[in-house]
Amino acid sequence: MDDKRYLQSLIREGEHQQQDFKYRVSDAMKLAKSVSAFANTDGGRLLIGVRDDGHMSGVRDEEEIYMMHQAAYRYCRPQASIKFDTYHIEGRHIVIATVPPTDHRPVCAIDDEGKQRAYIRIADENIVASPVHLAIWRESQNPQGTMMTYTDTVRKLIEAMQDQRLTLNQLVRRSGIPRPKVITLLARLIRFHVAQWEYTDQQFLFSQTP
Repeated sequence: MDDKRYLQSLIREGEHQQQDFKYRVSDAMKLAKSVSAFANTDGGRLLIGVRDDGHMSGVRDEEEIYMMHQAAYRYCRPQASIKFDTYHIEGRHIVIATVPPTDHRPVCAIDDEGKQRAYIRIADENIVASPVHLAIWRESQNPQGTMMTYTDTVRKLIEAMQDQRLTLNQLVRRSGIPRPKVITLLARLIRFHVAQWEYTDQQFLFSQTP
């Protein structure tokens, strides 16, 4: 398969959990959000020089390619692993930036105020990770966090989710447990498949696992 057919086959997939189109790179910090989201989720690829409608417009110049590297290495903490491949199609340059999932979550993108935010990839969107996701990642890197004790507090939290899909704030109010404790316990319950999360109507909802 030649380069043109290969790219066309990717474009036909559209944007999804592991693929995003970028018409041009005018802001390395914005591109860093996509890098963060892919690294923190299942990995993925950015087709740079491709419009949202799938038209291959190409990248403009070397400066744009430089900004791609800046996105990965300057505006992500820790630095994300990323591989760039350039394809030459009918006088246009299309860049595929491949981002593998990382074992060292979270990879954060740095915004124009210097703040670090972690993103996750849900369908074709880059979403700011919830405090619960951050706690899940901390849990996964804690070798001593492999056990869970069924305490009264844990029971109250599980009961609060019974037959309910609740936001974090709703869960705090319903359970009467302090917010930091809810975040920590919820992350552990999700890790042990007792609870689950979903993203609906632009909010994270938490419930018991069926």
